[in-house]
Amino acid sequence: MTASAIGRSMPRSEAPRLVAGGGRYLDDHAERGELQACFLRSPLPHARFALDVAAARALPGVEAVLTAADLAPVCRPWRTESRSFPGLVSPQQGPLADGRATWQGEPVAMVLAATRAIAEDAAEAILAEWHELPSVITPEAALVPGAPPVHPGSESNRAWGATIGDGDPDAAFAAAALVVEERLVFTRHTGVPLEPRGALATWEPGTGALTVRLSHQMPHQMRLHLAEQLGLPVNRVRVVCGDVGGGFGIKMHVYQDEMAVAAAARLLGRPVRWVSDRMEALLADIHAREHVVTARMAVDAEGHILGFDLHDVQGLGAYSVYPRSSTVEAISVVRSIGAPYRFAHGRARVDSVLQNKVATGQYRAVGAPVGCAVTERLVDKAARARGEDPFAFRARNLLRKAEMPWVNPFGAAQHGMDHHAVLETAQALLDLPSLRAEIKAGRAAGRLLGLGLAFTVEYTASGPAVYGAGHVAVAATDTVVATLEPTGEISAQASITEIGQGITQGLAQVLADAVGVAPEAVRVGAGDTQAAPHGGGAWASRGAAIGGEAAWGAGRALRAQLLEAAGALLQAAPDSLDIRAGVVTDAAGAARMTLAELGTLMLFRGHEMPKGVTPGLSAAFHYRREQDVTLANNGMQAALVEIDGETGLVRVLRHWMAGDCGRVLNPLLVDGQYRGGVAQGIGEALLEACRYDAESGQFLSGTLADYLLPMATDIPDIALAHVEVPYAGSAVGAKGAGESGTCGAPAAILNAVNDALLAAGGGVVTELPIHPVAVLRALGRLA
Repeated sequence: MTASAIGRSMPRSEAPRLVAGGGRYLDDHAERGELQACFLRSPLPHARFALDVAAARALPGVEAVLTAADLAPVCRPWRTESRSFPGLVSPQQGPLADGRATWQGEPVAMVLAATRAIAEDAAEAILAEWHELPSVITPEAALVPGAPPVHPGSESNRAWGATIGDGDPDAAFAAAALVVEERLVFTRHTGVPLEPRGALATWEPGTGALTVRLSHQMPHQMRLHLAEQLGLPVNRVRVVCGDVGGGFGIKMHVYQDEMAVAAAARLLGRPVRWVSDRMEALLADIHAREHVVTARMAVDAEGHILGFDLHDVQGLGAYSVYPRSSTVEAISVVRSIGAPYRFAHGRARVDSVLQNKVATGQYRAVGAPVGCAVTERLVDKAARARGEDPFAFRARNLLRKAEMPWVNPFGAAQHGMDHHAVLETAQALLDLPSLRAEIKAGRAAGRLLGLGLAFTVEYTASGPAVYGAGHVAVAATDTVVATLEPTGEISAQASITEIGQGITQGLAQVLADAVGVAPEAVRVGAGDTQAAPHGGGAWASRGAAIGGEAAWGAGRALRAQLLEAAGALLQAAPDSLDIRAGVVTDAAGAARMTLAELGTLMLFRGHEMPKGVTPGLSAAFHYRREQDVTLANNGMQAALVEIDGETGLVRVLRHWMAGDCGRVLNPLLVDGQYRGGVAQGIGEALLEACRYDAESGQFLSGTLADYLLPMATDIPDIALAHVEVPYAGSAVGAKGAGESGTCGAPAAILNAVNDALLAAGGGVVTELPIHPVAVLRALGRLA
């Protein structure tokens, strides 16, 4: 028997090319006669403006200076709408602001020149007259009666709101033996992928066709929206996302600047290139996770969780991000509240508010780190109030395998999960007796050590109903087309997008097992709408769970076709044959012919095929999950931290993670995703913040000297363990994995810091990221 490729640790097939510098990212491509673009962006959070572009247009090397009026004839405006969020307020947007800027960094004019340097000089030569308007910055200030409207004429800055839940929370809290509550503040942050956003658009006047190269996660989605906004037939638009240097969710939205590049290329009939610099990226890429959550949890006398009650005020920015809506993050926060635990009563009030800031949107783990941090902070607080071991309190309240499937009062569904198996695996991974002895000895020596825990549930691989019910054009299905080459190798095209996570390697391993060849013989392409079938791309950790199913289906369909052809040639029933390691065998394993021989004969000597036998060399499979709106994965994380009592700086000494993402296609890739997610979670917990001046609204984190990212020295050893409970509703059995590390790391670190502070007789911190000043205040060492 051929050894299974699924479950084998294998490096990405593209790794040698990329490590050798062979990557072809957006800025590595060029078009003859291309123009370089630069944007003039609003320096104020809210202002009316008038532009005089004559001087800029007169500079040598400048081809055009475009404003909203110039692009209006070729680009329609857009508005974010969703039936899932009835009453959502989000005004119309265009590629450039028209007379009023609603956030600092919003593009108001576009310069096209022979070089980027000339374009930047011309942008500075634009004479702009700014009339500053009142602005609203913090989420809570946006809700104050009489607050300045983000959009004049609006009744309020409340863009959307709802109360979600079930049971009788009031009765549960009235009967509770213990109620714990907390107000937690989450500061915005952003993705900072290695490759910034950018676009290279080419218009072909003779054919009326548009080709756009993007660093993006969803080429087919962008193809659809480019066609809609530019008034083009969708089959005349091609989007190419080649090598993509990371996404993290920030590259899954429609941006004004990218749409302006495509519109300018059509307007001028010249190729147009724009690549964001780091200052632009920090200011104008979507931000995420701006929430102020006031929450409480009820517990009975035996230590059982009764219910949760919370109010989440979410900052959206000036618009709800297109097309998915920023409010999706608030829903993700709510469904993550209490997710691993058994409780019968829940109420969540959500207020999503507009502000004079860049829009917030979907970013790695979309809201789950917020919901996890709120839950685990309350769980830790309850355990401490009861004088109980935090592991024991959690173990009592964790949902049991026999209770699955489970739908909690917030409507979040789980199935086929074993939280206690994860708990036991995590406890063994930590070696708790030795770890607790180490902490005790360290504290006795005066060290400020703390251990924090966090259980996670993440809802991955969204099915068609998630966006389809809202009539939002986001594909939640995927297709793989697999083809036998005359050499016996398999070439495939997938609608899943490769953004550095290694999914094409995972799909190759699935296809290898499905057909019966070595994984080295499979090559998977993705990212070009001219070659790849339509599908969802990269979001919601869907590559293995949805793309893997499409690959399995395509591989099995191709295998059936090849066995039909081989059976006709060998005068044998197809079901009496097998394909093993690229060789057609009989049931006993005796070789009858290679796939190379079969492919060569079918392609080049078709006359030798029996009459009436015409099996194909290609097979496509479109996968649509018909049950389970999402696939929940689960895990437990723990962090050991040390606080420097003189500076307030926090250092993560060690981190542990046990996770269940269903069937693991490639442990090497999954471990890389887990560790990368934890690293981003460490940044979220301790460093990364998009800060604004509360009075002026000025952005204060405009460079990487101000926006702090975790460095290699900030990342500790991360010990990992897997619990595999395959998803029973699919052939492959995979669930999402790519965002799991990010879900629990901030909560574990928050609890660890508070564990150290409380052990030292101090207070607690309740804001992420954890600032050294807050730590020193909690220790009583700073007023």
